[in-house]
Amino acid sequence: MSHFAFEQQLSEAVRMDSSLHLSSSIRRQSLKPSNRLNASGANLNRSRSASRLSPSLLCHATKPLCRSKSPARRSKTPTRLSSTSGIGNISNISNQANGKKSQGGADRFIPNRSTTDMEFAQHSLITDNEDTDSMSASDLEKRKMMEENLNPGDHSRILSFKAKAPAAKEGHLNNMKVLYSTGKPAAPKAANTRTVPSTPEKILDAPDMLNDFYLHLMDWSSLNHMAVALSAGVYIWNAADGSIIQLCQREVEEEYVSSVAWIKQGNVLGVGDSQGTVQLWDVASSKLIRSMGGHSDRVGCLDWNQHILASGGRDGAVVLHDVRVAQHMVGRLEGHQQEVCGLTWAADGRTLASGGNDNCVQLWDWGGRDTPLHTITAHQSAVKAVSWCPWQAGVLATAGGTVDRTIRVWNTATMTQLQSLDTGSQVSSIAWNTEYKEMVTGHGFSHNQLTVWRYPSMTKVADLTGHTSRVLLLATSPDGSTVASVAADETIRLWKIWPGMKEKKVSKTKSHPVSMLTQSIR
Repeated sequence: MSHFAFEQQLSEAVRMDSSLHLSSSIRRQSLKPSNRLNASGANLNRSRSASRLSPSLLCHATKPLCRSKSPARRSKTPTRLSSTSGIGNISNISNQANGKKSQGGADRFIPNRSTTDMEFAQHSLITDNEDTDSMSASDLEKRKMMEENLNPGDHSRILSFKAKAPAAKEGHLNNMKVLYSTGKPAAPKAANTRTVPSTPEKILDAPDMLNDFYLHLMDWSSLNHMAVALSAGVYIWNAADGSIIQLCQREVEEEYVSSVAWIKQGNVLGVGDSQGTVQLWDVASSKLIRSMGGHSDRVGCLDWNQHILASGGRDGAVVLHDVRVAQHMVGRLEGHQQEVCGLTWAADGRTLASGGNDNCVQLWDWGGRDTPLHTITAHQSAVKAVSWCPWQAGVLATAGGTVDRTIRVWNTATMTQLQSLDTGSQVSSIAWNTEYKEMVTGHGFSHNQLTVWRYPSMTKVADLTGHTSRVLLLATSPDGSTVASVAADETIRLWKIWPGMKEKKVSKTKSHPVSMLTQSIR
């Protein structure tokens, strides 16, 4: 069997369809250094260009992805991790050569003798060698008729490798069928499509990023600071100068950070953990302001509404915290049967939309009501992507997971569906842009892409690929030009999707100068 192993290795060495790991002009930076940072959080400016990358960072693009050892519950949604091509096959063959049983399955087909017609196979081998060129047309016709009469049935398949699968029961629904039907969306391409850069401006390495569909582990503040939760620690990346500090670290090994969210002013960060606690941190001084309870399980999502912080947990409840007072819990909204994985306030500050693993979207009125105003049940899987349109009041976009794969846009005033589009893959996040009147969605299996859509026509503008595993979350920069995507491949990629329009730039040059005080407030 050794020559089979050699041929397999040789074929893998000359493959032309494998990816080439070449250095490019994309800047790459690691959020978490190799040695663990201390709790004080030293200033770590590790910004490098591609030509100055260390060997350890270069290996990150080619090494197999390591699975996190965190105690996070395994996600129900399927995921496809990248691995070095060919290694598994070579190891299986070499194991068989040494007399060991292959763990990856057999390397050859074994026919099912009970369903194989060996006599007809022998007859076909003999008759195929006969010379039929010298036979007349009448003899050929006579022979053909004899074969049809003497050999009834379809003998196109002589060898049978397995018995026919039993028929499913009436009314049976195969939930795994969606894995083999995913693909590119059938949406038409937008007319006069603009050019969107297909490569990210910068790549941030995010080791120990939890591959959990239900968590919100990244947020971008109005002060241009990005908060990223990596397992048990929270790191702050300054997008202006590239510096990194560690804000906090969980001491208990089983605990991990499950959500982060910035207040609108950008100076206070809300942090939810696996124990159901919500903490408030002053990022400028790296000090803990307060801790708030209210959940019996992990807090997967957070969203601010001025001084009111809404938190959604695995216990199915949404808790409203007033961070100004000692008795912080001012509301508890119970409408979901499973984990709350999407949470967002409307621009009016009164309506709260929550998506859950029970495939439902609940709309709540912040006016003392503890029952939902409306319930959306059109999705067929967990709804994490929930986002309000910033320029149309009352317009809400929702999208489902692997089984659903559909973006739906709703008019919440009349509860009518405005748009519906099957994207062909899991949708984890939605982000809007007011200037371009577009939205971008993050997707999972099988292409792991970002897709830009024109609204309200829902025609596709561009697909942005690069992640090797499913996209978990999207975050928009303060100026709205850049979108950050964090994925299960432990990278964060920054995409310049919406650069400032020329008309906007011209209008800024003609406007009156703004005082330094006003600039600092903004």
